[in-house]
Amino acid sequence: MPSEELTLTENARKVLDKRYLKRDEKGNVIEKPDDLFKRVSKNIASAEVKFSSTIEAKEVEEEFYKMISSLDFLPNSPTLMNAGRELQQLSACFVLPVDDSLENIFETVKETAMIHKSGGGTGFSFSHLRPKDDIVLTTKGVSSGPVSFMTVFDAATEAVKQGGTRRGANMGILRIDHPDILDFITCKRDNSKINNFNISVAVTDEFMEAVEEGRMYDLVNPRTKEKSRQLNAKEVFDLIVEMAWKNGDPGIIFIDRINAFNPTPLIGEIEATNPCGEQPLLPYESCNLGSINLAKMVRSSGSQHEINWEKLKKTVHMSVRFLDDVIEMNKYPLKKIEETTKSNRKIGLGIMGFADMLIMLGIPYNTKKAISTAEKVMRFVQEESKKASEKLAFERGEFANFKGSIYDIQNGPKIRNATTTTLAPTGTISIIASCSSGIEPIFALSYIRRVMDNTEMVEVHPLFKKTAKEKGFYSEELMKKIAEHGGVQGMEDVPEDVRRIFVTSHDINPDWHIRMQSAFQKYTDNAVSKTINLPNTATKDDVKNAYFFSYKEGCKGITIYRDKSRETQVLNIESKKEENKKPQGIVPRERPSQTLGKTIRIGTGCGNLYVTVNEDRSGLCEVFAKMGKSGGCAASQSEAISRLISLCLRCGIDREAILKQVKGIRCPSPLWVNGGMILSCPDAIAKTIEQYMGNGNGHAHLDDMPEIDPVVAAAATAVKEPAPVMVSFMEERDIKTDMCPECPECGSMVDFTEGCIVCKSCGYSKCW
Repeated sequence: MPSEELTLTENARKVLDKRYLKRDEKGNVIEKPDDLFKRVSKNIASAEVKFSSTIEAKEVEEEFYKMISSLDFLPNSPTLMNAGRELQQLSACFVLPVDDSLENIFETVKETAMIHKSGGGTGFSFSHLRPKDDIVLTTKGVSSGPVSFMTVFDAATEAVKQGGTRRGANMGILRIDHPDILDFITCKRDNSKINNFNISVAVTDEFMEAVEEGRMYDLVNPRTKEKSRQLNAKEVFDLIVEMAWKNGDPGIIFIDRINAFNPTPLIGEIEATNPCGEQPLLPYESCNLGSINLAKMVRSSGSQHEINWEKLKKTVHMSVRFLDDVIEMNKYPLKKIEETTKSNRKIGLGIMGFADMLIMLGIPYNTKKAISTAEKVMRFVQEESKKASEKLAFERGEFANFKGSIYDIQNGPKIRNATTTTLAPTGTISIIASCSSGIEPIFALSYIRRVMDNTEMVEVHPLFKKTAKEKGFYSEELMKKIAEHGGVQGMEDVPEDVRRIFVTSHDINPDWHIRMQSAFQKYTDNAVSKTINLPNTATKDDVKNAYFFSYKEGCKGITIYRDKSRETQVLNIESKKEENKKPQGIVPRERPSQTLGKTIRIGTGCGNLYVTVNEDRSGLCEVFAKMGKSGGCAASQSEAISRLISLCLRCGIDREAILKQVKGIRCPSPLWVNGGMILSCPDAIAKTIEQYMGNGNGHAHLDDMPEIDPVVAAAATAVKEPAPVMVSFMEERDIKTDMCPECPECGSMVDFTEGCIVCKSCGYSKCW
C-alpha cells in the first residue's frame, strides 16, 4: 500500500497522539498516524473477502486508505480507535429499552455499563416507567418514578467512566404526556444531579397544536394507559423554554415526525435517540457513523472555486461501502445488539467542513444562497448514498427487515441499509481533518490559546489567515484584537467583503441556524446535530420562537444554547457602607518561617491534586494545591484558590465559612473517589481540608512551632471581631455550572457545538 506524506496540523497530531494511537502497557505511543489509517483500512476491508476475492479486497483496502489518509472521509471515533485492536467495538451510539419492572431496569443498567466500557454512548426512553407514587402491585408500595431511576443510570455511568475508557454519555427522553413530565423538565435545575445525561422531551404534534391553541392536554399513565390528569399545554411549554433558556436542557425532539420517517415501522416504534440526538434508533439498535470532509470537495479553476461533484460522488460510494463493512467487522457489546443491527444495517453518512466550503465558494453562511447550496449538496449525498446501498444490495443482499419497510411499501429498489445518512457531531474528527465541525458555522476566527507555561498564542482560522495575507491586512496585533472582539463584524480594519463572508456562530441570527438545519434535514434519513446559538441577551421569547420555527421548518429536534448560560457564576465582593464610616481593612497575620502539616493526594476529573494543609500556632494558616500534571487552566486556578484560602485563614475568617463557599463548586469532569463525588478542584481542596481536620489534626505538635510576633498575634486576635466588610457570594442555583469557557485539560477555549462541549486544541469532549 503506498504511503504518502500526511498533511496533519499540530492540533490534529496532538489529538491523535492523546486519544487514538495505540500504546504499550506502559502507556507509550507505539503507532504513527499513518499506521492508524493503515490499521483501520486493513481491518475494515477484511470484510470484503466475505463477498469478493482476496485481490478485490486488497484493492478496496487501498481505496479506503487513500480516502482516510487524505482526510476526505473519517469514520466515527470508536472505529478509528478500535478497528484492528483487541476491543474492536466500532459503534458510536446505541439505544436500550427501559421497561416497567425492577428486573428489567437493572438489567438495562448492566447492559449500559457494558456499552460504556466498550466506548459507546446510550439513549433511553423512560416513558414506559410508571409515574412517581403509582402503585407497585408486587410489594403494595409506590413507585419512585422515571427521574429517580435516571439517577441510577447516571451513577453507573459515573462509575464506569473512571475506568480509563472513552467517556460514557447518555440521552434521557420522556414523552410530553407522561404524568412526571414536570419533574423531568426541571430535573437538571440542581446542577449536582444527572450530569452524565443530555435530556430531551419527546413532543407530539398534538401537544404542539394544544400549545398554539392555548388549551389543556392529557397526561396518560403508561401502566394503566388511562388519563391521569390534564395540564395547560402553554404553561408546560413555557417551563421547557425557561429551563432551556437557563442552561440548554431539556432539548426537544419531535417524536411524531421522527416516526413518520421510521424506515421499519413493522419492527417497532422509535422512542429514543443517541446522546446528541441525531440518531433515532429502535431498542437494541446501534449505528455506525462517518463524515465526508466537504472542504476537500472544492476544486480551483483559476481564482474561482467550485464543488467537485465527481470526487464527492466517488467518496460517497466508497464511504457507504466502508460503513457497511464496519457492520460486519464490529464486535458488538451484546448479542441482541448484533442481531438487531445486522437485521436493519443502519449507517449514518454525514458531512463536515460545510462552513469551510461556503467560505471557499465565497458564500456567506446566513444567506439564501448558502441554504440552497446546503440543499443541493445534501440531496446529492442522499441520492448517491442510496445508489451505493442499492449496488451493495445487488452484490450482498438487502437488509433482513426489508419486507414491510418503507422502501418495500413504496415499491422502491432493494437496498442494503435501512438508513444511509445522518448529520452527526464531528467534534474530534473535524480537528483531525482540520475543518469546521459538521454543518456548524465557524465558532471563532481567532482565539487565544494558553500553552503549558501560561504563555499565550493567537490561533487563527487557516482560511481567514490566508485571506488576510492575500488581501494585505494581516498582522499579529489585528488577529489578537479579533480574538478579543469575538469576530470581525463592525471592525473597520477588515474589508467589508471579508467581513461578509467570515461570519461566526454568534454573528448569525437564530432563524438562519434553523433554516440551515432544516435544509439539511430535508435530505437526511435520520436527524441533524446542530446547535442553535443564541446571544446571552436572548429572551425566553427568543427561545420559544426558535422552538416553534424549527417545528414549522420540519426539523426532527432542536438544541439551543444561550451564550454563557452554562458558565460558572461570578463571585462578587461588595463593601458594606455604614454611615459616613470608612471600612477598615483586614490585615492577615504573617506567615512564620516554619509550619507543620500534611500533604494529601486526592483524585479529580483533571488529574491527581496534591493538597498541602499547614498550621501555625493560631491554627490553619495556609493551603497549597499542585496538579499532578502541569499546565492548563485547572493548575492556575487551583493555585489562585489556594492563595485566597490561605489569605482568608490568616485573616481570621471562620474556617467553616470559607469551606462553605468553596465546597460544592463543580466543573465539567466530576469524579467518584472512595464512595464520594469530587466535583472540581476547589471542591477537592475543601474536602481535603475537612479530611485533615477530621483526622485529629489541627493542634498536633503546636509546641514545636516557632513563636509568633506578639504584635502580629494581637492583630490576628483583633480581626476575630466582626469587621465592617461584607463578603457577598452571589449564587444563582438555577444556572447550570457544568461548563467553563476554558478546557479543563489544556486551558484553551471550548466550543459548545453540535450539542456538545469540544476543545479544538486537544480534542477534549464532554460527550465521551
